[in-house]
Amino acid sequence: MLIYYDGLCGLCDRFVQFVLQRDRAARYRFAPLQGSTARERVPATLDPQASQTVILEEAGRFRLRSDAALAILTGLGGAWRMTGLLRVIPRPLRDAVYDLVARNRNRWFGRLAECRVPQPTERDRFLP
Repeated sequence: MLIYYDGLCGLCDRFVQFVLQRDRAARYRFAPLQGSTARERVPATLDPQASQTVILEEAGRFRLRSDAALAILTGLGGAWRMTGLLRVIPRPLRDAVYDLVARNRNRWFGRLAECRVPQPTERDRFLP
């Protein structure tokens, strides 16, 4: 499974670090939306706001916004599976909250000058 994220977003960077620390099975790999992997693999026909959201690619299927975030958290296993219960909230409402945070993420969490450089132990989980 591949997580596409905004490599310059402070919140996104923290989310990637959060997932890395909890993904003991190393199920997830990561690629910045600014990178060549995203340009080659993320379909241009995806939602126009795709460049403003986290995207999860799983078995050729792409999930966006709250669907992607919940799938990622649920996939961490353990107590994180409980986040799947939030799917009972209608997607438009979940996505409205997600979009509110996305619109304000740079103001609230800052913007990085450049994409993070993975630690040597993480390099095999990051794509360009």
